[in-house]
Formats: sequence, structure tokens, C-alpha cells
Amino acid sequence: MKNIKLLLISLLLLSSNVFSQEIKIGYTNVEYVLSFLPETKQVQSEVQAYGTQLQNQLQSKITDFQSKADVFQKTAATMTDLVRADKQEELQNLQASIQKFQTEAQTSIAQKEQDLFKPLFEKISNAINAVAERENFSHIFSAGVPGVEVLLYAKPTDDVSSLVLAELGIDPPAND
Repeated sequence: MKNIKLLLISLLLLSSNVFSQEIKIGYTNVEYVLSFLPETKQVQSEVQAYGTQLQNQLQSKITDFQSKADVFQKTAATMTDLVRADKQEELQNLQASIQKFQTEAQTSIAQKEQDLFKPLFEKISNAINAVAERENFSHIFSAGVPGVEVLLYAKPTDDVSSLVLAELGIDPPAND
């Protein structure tokens, strides 16, 4: 019986200690903060240049295909059945190559974008952690990103975006 009383007192003290901890909640919009980083424009420019490079390669493949298809259409009547079948197979292979390149280019651009933005997101994450520690926030939620929204309601005064920008050495805009 004495052990049970001791256990109950211990649980009571433990639970009162847990409930006495302050909960301080804030939120920020990482995309908004990202838009102020000077490196963002450089990363966007690199991704766009990479996309343009791949688009040019794709266009070259398409032009080559169209040229060969035009030649085939003009000369198909004079070709033997064997040569015509060979040229048709070559055109089909070129078309498949173009489709494969297109798919791989889209994947490659997405990967390049992810790789280039990763250090910026890590920088923002570190700033959020620093703000949370310094300002004694127990939780900071993400807000303002469609599809990733985890905050359904919050007071504007709980927005820590200005603090995160300041942590990154960026003067927050006046209307923030």
C-alpha cells in the first residue's frame, strides 16, 4: 500500500512537471523566406539554364527526326521493301529516343532543382532552429505552402518569418 501511495505521488509530481512546461507555438512560410535569400535567384537561374540546355538538345533531336521523316516521305516510293522497313524502324527508334529523352530530362531537371535548393532549405532550417531556441518556441509549424499546409489557424503575431529572415541576415520587409 505504501508503494502504491509512493507511486501515485511520483506520478502526480511528474505530471505536474510536464504540464508546467510552457508551450510556445510559432509558424513560418519557408517559401516566403526562401524568396528573400540572395542565393535563390542564382539557383533559379542555374535550373533555368540547365532546362534550356536540355530543351535545346531535345529540339535538335526533334529537328533531326523531322528531317529524316521528310526524306523518308519523299523517297519511300522508290525504296525497296527491305530498305523502307529499315528506314521506318529507324524513325520509330528515333521517336522512342525522343520520348525517352523528354522523360529523363524532366526527371533530371527536378533532381537538379532539388540538389541546388537543398543547401538553401538547410540554411533556412538552421535559422528556424536558432530562432526557436533563442525565443523559446516549443513548436514552429509550416504555413502558406499549398499541399504542405499543416497550420489551419494561427494569429499573425505568431508568425516567426521576420525573425527567421533576421537570423539569416536579411532585413524583413516593412509590411511583414
